[in-house]
Amino acid sequence: MSHHRIAPNVGDSSDQLAAALAALRTELELPGAYPAGALEEARKAVADRKLPERDLRDVPFVTIDPATSTDLDQALFIERAGDGYKVLYAIADVPSFVSPGGALDAETRQRGQTFYAPDGRIPLHPEVISEHAGSLLADQDCGAFVWEFVLDARAEAVSVTVGRATVRSRAKLSYQGVQEQIDNGTAPPVLQLLKEVGLKRVELERLRGGASLNMPEQEIVQATDGGGYRIEAAPSLPVEDWNAQISLMTGMAAAQLMLEGKVGILRTMPAPDDRSLQHFKRQTTALGKPWDGRITYGEYLRTLDASDPKQLAILHSAGTLFRGAGYTPFDGEVPTEVIQAAIGAPYAHTTAPLRRLIDRFVLVICEALSNKRDIPAWAREALPSLPEIMASSDQLAGRLERAALDTVEAALVANHVGQEFDAVVISGSKPNGNGKGNGNGNGNGGPYGIVQIAEPAVTARCDGELESGTKVRVRLVKADIASREILFELLP
Repeated sequence: MSHHRIAPNVGDSSDQLAAALAALRTELELPGAYPAGALEEARKAVADRKLPERDLRDVPFVTIDPATSTDLDQALFIERAGDGYKVLYAIADVPSFVSPGGALDAETRQRGQTFYAPDGRIPLHPEVISEHAGSLLADQDCGAFVWEFVLDARAEAVSVTVGRATVRSRAKLSYQGVQEQIDNGTAPPVLQLLKEVGLKRVELERLRGGASLNMPEQEIVQATDGGGYRIEAAPSLPVEDWNAQISLMTGMAAAQLMLEGKVGILRTMPAPDDRSLQHFKRQTTALGKPWDGRITYGEYLRTLDASDPKQLAILHSAGTLFRGAGYTPFDGEVPTEVIQAAIGAPYAHTTAPLRRLIDRFVLVICEALSNKRDIPAWAREALPSLPEIMASSDQLAGRLERAALDTVEAALVANHVGQEFDAVVISGSKPNGNGKGNGNGNGNGGPYGIVQIAEPAVTARCDGELESGTKVRVRLVKADIASREILFELLP
């Protein structure tokens, strides 16, 4: 992972940055401290918890997450089964801690999900649950919903069940560490099989027309010495894709269970329309790597290299193909539209209940359907209200992520107004200055586009005639931390 810094670092701007980040909580009306009643309810639920009777503590589960994560939703075990595989996927039993209709239930519905701010995480559940008793930490007995898959030689699911059990993870692994073990040949069998199954699931995704927008991820990281923040940016590791395939497989299985039972809630997204696809084709041609439509756009996107400026611009342009995602509840009648187009199949959120509200309901519904039991009334009755809760929460999370990145980016370059940088044009010029780039876009009224400088990886508006995918030289004109505005100008 590359650490994008600029010298000197935030330095003189650190106080302004801290104040601006703190102000985001008020500006965006983010949730504050947990109410006393909900917190007490959570503590009591932990103290009174009873682990499931079914005992799977002999299964050597492991978790694979970012190194600093402590809210661990999933634990994994894979072994060979004939010419196929057996996969056990344990998901944190959050419902066992939340009493329907109680103060904790009400507060989680207000929040919708965990919010990740640079100056601290705002958890969906109190830390006594999300980072302790409910988290699938190593060497801790935990309740879990265990999904059991039998896969054939192609890693296609032959049978799926889900039920509650007591589990005990053996190790908390990081993506970086797992990738290193796999690459140097020291990985234990479970990780070797994760790669094997993951690659086969990627091929199944290709065959069903699924697509992933593998943009380089940007993450705001606070320095361990308290000396400010930096932005870390890097392409995702292969193991992250393989691990994600297990989660996707589980979400697809959850959707199928609910469709067969005619009750539940799906994550849906329409396929891109012809106009969007034609525009994207023109963009790929203009940027020198044409997509002719003879392979699916999902297959095409997997061929792109984000380190190449023109292909990075194509990835940004492809964002227009991934729009319109929503939540579709149903009870008694299967909805007309059930597909999540980017996955190429029906899909439901079910693998992150510590961090996302809707998963708690999906897990309970799927467990009841799998075991031919009545669905708890509280889960069924909540279905119509969940889309609005999640849409509002998703929108807030997106605003927070963008505002936080803009703020830190402005701080990173605040002391360098007037300096010149090499940049890549992410999107070409628009004909006037009425649009918005990174910040409020107070340009000179002429043409402008969006550029990304390499060090640090800051994306912002730039005035001038710009062509997507080209390398240019720019000068920093403005960097205001409080308003989150950054503006470059194109140099001759």
